[in-house]
This record gives sequence, C-alpha cells and structure tokens, in this order.
Amino acid sequence: MTVIPAHVPASHVVDVDVYLPPLIEELGFHRAWAKLQADNPSVVWTPRNEGHWIALSGEALQQVQSDPQRFSSRVIVVPKSIGEGHGLIPTTIDPPEHRPYRALLNARLNPGTVRGIGETIRHTAIDLIEQVRANGHCNFTTHYAEVFPVRVFLAMVNLPEADADKIRHWAACMTRPGMPMTFDEGKQAFFDYLGPVVEERQAHPGEDMLSQMITADMGGRTLSRDEAVSVCTQVLIAGVDTVVNFLGFILVELAEDPALRRELAAMGENLTPAVNELFRRFGLVTIGREVRDDIEFHGVALKAGDMICIPTVVHGIDPAQNADPLAIDFTRRRAPHSGFGSGPHMCPGQELARKEVAITLEEWLRRIPDFELAPDADLSPVPGIVGALKRVSLQWPV
Repeated sequence: MTVIPAHVPASHVVDVDVYLPPLIEELGFHRAWAKLQADNPSVVWTPRNEGHWIALSGEALQQVQSDPQRFSSRVIVVPKSIGEGHGLIPTTIDPPEHRPYRALLNARLNPGTVRGIGETIRHTAIDLIEQVRANGHCNFTTHYAEVFPVRVFLAMVNLPEADADKIRHWAACMTRPGMPMTFDEGKQAFFDYLGPVVEERQAHPGEDMLSQMITADMGGRTLSRDEAVSVCTQVLIAGVDTVVNFLGFILVELAEDPALRRELAAMGENLTPAVNELFRRFGLVTIGREVRDDIEFHGVALKAGDMICIPTVVHGIDPAQNADPLAIDFTRRRAPHSGFGSGPHMCPGQELARKEVAITLEEWLRRIPDFELAPDADLSPVPGIVGALKRVSLQWPV
C-alpha cells in the first residue's frame, strides 16, 4: 500500500489489486472487472502494488495501448520495482527501436505459417481428447489446456516436450505472485536454459522458429547472443500461458450453456466469427505502461514516471464499446476489444492463438458434444498478469 500522491484526486482512488480485483471470488474474473468499470471513472488510482493508475474504460485503455509517445513500454509490470527488471525484447522497447525485433516475430507467426502447421495442431488436439474421452471425465486444466498449446509451441521452436513442465513453471513465476521463485529468479532460469540453445543454433541453425529468428537479417546484422536469449524468453512465456487459461474460461462457459455448445457445433469448421467473439468476451491479460511526461488524461493529472495498468478485459466488456457486452453473440461483427492488445505491441501470436482455439472447439465438440462441470471443479481465481481458474474439471456421458 502506498500513500496517495498529492496530484491524485480522492474521487479517483479505488482500492484495487489488479491481479485479484474486488469481488472476483463472488462474481468471477470478467464480471468483477465489469463491476469495477461500471462503478468508477474511466481512469482510477490504486494504492496497491506501489500505487498506480488503471484505465477502466475501453476508450482510455485503447488510447494507452496505442500511444507510445505518451505511454512507454519501458516498464510493463507492476509493482514498478519489479517491472524495472523485466527488460525482455521486444515488449519493453518503444517504436521505432522495437520494429526490427517485432518484424522477426511477425515473419514467423504470420497466417501462412500458422496454416502450414494446422494439421500438427489438429493431430495434437485429437490425441489429447481421445486420451480422456472414454473416461467420461477429466481435469481439463491439466489434461488438455496446460498440455495442448505448450506441445504445439515447443514443436515450433524445436525444444523437448519433456521440458514443458519447467518452462511453464518459470513462466508462472514471472507472471504470478506468491510463486516459489521470484520474478528475477524465473527470468534467470529462462536465460540459463536458453543460453546454450541460442549458442548452438547460432552455430548450427535448423528450420525451427528460434533458429530462423536468431539467424534472420536485421539490416545487415543478426541478433546478438543476449538479444536472442531475451527474445526467445519472451516468445516462450507468451507461448505457454495465455491460451492455456483462455481455453479454461471458454470450456466453463460451454459446460454451463448447452445452447451455446449446440450453436458452436452447428457452425462446423466455420468458427472464425465465434472465436473472435470469445476473445472479445474473455480478455485476460493485465499489463502496464509508464507515463512519459506530465499530462492531463481523462480528467486527471498523470505525472512523468507514473504507472498506468491496462487490463485488456475492460475493452471488450465496456457497454460504450459493445452492446450487452457480457452476452456472447456470434453474430457480432467488428466488435472492438483488446484480447490481443492494440497498437505497436499488438500480440504477434494472435493467428496461432485463434487457430489453436478454433481447432480445440471443433474437435472437442465433435467428440464430446455434451458435458458439464464435474463436482471437483474449482473455479477459484488464480492471481496474476493472466487471469486463470484453478481447476476446470469436466464430466460427460460415455
């Protein structure tokens, strides 16, 4: 808890831990954020996590994400004392310096590349579903969600599937409070693991995504060893966490809404509108930006060096942006949201995430069309940068 600074009006102070917002136990992750949004101004200040601003309206959030001239990505994690040590490329670099690094990711995660691995993704999904289908129940979190996107991504970067658990653990230590390792220890574990990998692939590159990034031309040069380790660490963190938890929220919704399941199943493989709507409805990531200079923003004075958090969930569920925003409506078109962020740091892995979710829904509903939450399901929130549920257990007739 931090003393309220003189430039913060009392009317804009709200006691909010962005990693575990008020009423989340009672309302759930997304409805808790919706209530905060409905009850408060578009920009508020909290004394939690060393004190920082929060953008609560979709308009304010998108402005922060999309304006690096006023809001820098130099620090993207609160508390700021921890975020100062993040420093991963390219997420903590502003334009124009970040563009060559971002181009490396865009070239390896473009729609053509994702289409090329579509059958690998599908075979992985089918294999995991078939392993549990005859049982009539599963812990979806551990048997599918935590395995599926990680297995796909490790294949793309040619790292051993046996390393999945430790990679996922290090990522959690960098994105969730109260873990056995500190943020810095998790980051160092990644660096120690990836250092030899980078050195080997600089000397003997393969056809995998990491080799391609490490050896790509960047205006007459390639990534240095330290740059490559930083980029690869960021890639692994992004590849093993967000889709895991997004799938959990979706399967809970489908388990509780038979009509929604039938509607999805009837769409067959034409799931693009549905997937877009689900990403709008179930935003998960909360990061931050650093205010560059003293400015007026949505009626409050922000000071240079202040942190402002951007919980991406609030954009898609803002009623000023989308009518009846908590309802899932697959007929929406061009619904504004920030499920993948916006602006120069918009998620380069969004095409891969969409494909993974679409294939999961297709293959799960084809094989297990009717299911419900099992008695041992535990939908308690797991605090962290990425919203999560503790245990999504499902059951179905066999």
